[in-house]
Amino acid sequence: MKDPDHSRRRLLLQAAGLAAGAALTAAAAAGPAAAPAAVMPKAGAAVGPRRIIIDTDPGVDDALAIFLALKSPELKVEAITPVAGNVPLDLTLPNALRLLEIAGRSDIPVAAGASRPLKRRLVTAAYVHGNNGLAGVEFPEPKTKPVAESAQQLIRRIVRQSPGEVSIIAIGPLTNLALAFRDDPQLPSLVRSVTIMGGSLSGGNITPAAEFNSYVDPEAAQAVYRSGARITMIGLDVTRKAALSEEQIRMLESAKNPAGRAAGRIMRATLEQVRRAGVNGGRLLAHDAMAVASFIDPSLVTRQDVHIEIETEGELTAGETVGYRKAPMRRSAPLLDALGAADDAPFQPNAQAAVDVDGARFLSFLIHRLVG
Repeated sequence: MKDPDHSRRRLLLQAAGLAAGAALTAAAAAGPAAAPAAVMPKAGAAVGPRRIIIDTDPGVDDALAIFLALKSPELKVEAITPVAGNVPLDLTLPNALRLLEIAGRSDIPVAAGASRPLKRRLVTAAYVHGNNGLAGVEFPEPKTKPVAESAQQLIRRIVRQSPGEVSIIAIGPLTNLALAFRDDPQLPSLVRSVTIMGGSLSGGNITPAAEFNSYVDPEAAQAVYRSGARITMIGLDVTRKAALSEEQIRMLESAKNPAGRAAGRIMRATLEQVRRAGVNGGRLLAHDAMAVASFIDPSLVTRQDVHIEIETEGELTAGETVGYRKAPMRRSAPLLDALGAADDAPFQPNAQAAVDVDGARFLSFLIHRLVG
């Protein structure tokens, strides 16, 4: 028989957590204008490329996203922080280094991140990304080395040196961000914005409930969404709507620059892999690249205010994105032996979620940037 006091404490903790998350994210929901003036760029400051850190688990679509960011004059990539996800860290780290070398940008620092989720066994996706993370395509071993700092240390240092000026584009499991925010609770308010490729308001891809990045480390995802950072979620709701065509792959393969050609080789091998595995109906999707593209050109996607919670306790639904779009925000009904119940909470958005995309325009933008 369940302990009634334990059940009651659990319900009270759930209510407290929801209230805390709402309080932390009030400034984020109101947008950048509501942030403390001290952490936003000074009025009259020179306008230039937007400064970003890419937190990533390369990964075939991560490669497209990294190449897109490097070939976009609107962006200045300050660092790459690999994390375990699509493949283990001992592959995502050298993959990040070799992708930068292919693009001729080995000047960008790369810092090793988390090798495993906060609380769970690592689950990878070699069935899509191949045993080496790049669909089995072999590139030379990288000559450059990662910096001595950890990913969370590098993120903290760059953000704190320029509060309100650096955005994070997170296209892997959110373990690195969760660790950085845990170590420095003020950091979310100092980050200009966080764009996340992850989650879904309409079902998952690794389970019926969960999208892969949120499934790999749901505790980290929950911590980031409750951090108070200004978050945009680019989830499966939109990334599933844009698949690369055979013609677009051929355009990449015939690109006049090394990054474009490398992207073509990776995408060709990935297409063969997803067709063999029956993943995504044999369609070639560019999930992570859409996060970068929509950061550059927000008009590519339609957004909606949401309050996002990540399921961390469900046996069958771990990693599920629960997106509230209006009040009340209800939790599960209490068990019969529970004492009391958590009250419904008022709707308080903590993110904007992309709910639609101009898929043709996104793909055209992506291919033309990579082809050059």
